[in-house]
Amino acid sequence: MTRSAQDPKALLESILNNLGFEITIEEKEKDGSKVLDLQAPDDSGRLIGRKGQTLFDLQYILNRLLFQKDENAEKVQIDVAGYRFDEQDKLADKAKKAAEQVRRWGDIVELEPMNSYDRRIIHNALKDDPDIETHSVEVDGTHDKAIILRPKN
Repeated sequence: MTRSAQDPKALLESILNNLGFEITIEEKEKDGSKVLDLQAPDDSGRLIGRKGQTLFDLQYILNRLLFQKDENAEKVQIDVAGYRFDEQDKLADKAKKAAEQVRRWGDIVELEPMNSYDRRIIHNALKDDPDIETHSVEVDGTHDKAIILRPKN
């Protein structure tokens, strides 16, 4: 087994270099997980993709390759210049504002359709809120689901 097959940073570097990206990768730790933060001043937008989709796809491919070589490999997150964690903070803020709206008016609030990763951030942001419950609901014609926030009984 080559070094790059065992080392997530080297494997990701190899993939992106073969795709023509000029990048540097910084290894970080966030909430107990390994994060590879890509710095690519000229290509950040292309690496992130629309709504972060390229970033998620790249992370998926990297983790599949790592698990293929070692089923006990540690899962790795990929970020580009702090994009992912900025987005997580924005989602958590959105969840708290929506919860405040539910608390204030007693109405149900529906957030826009989002992928499962984003929904998990919303659910986790409000899981300990004693007044609010969250539910994911199907949205016709999409693969995404919306989140409904409502007062707990």
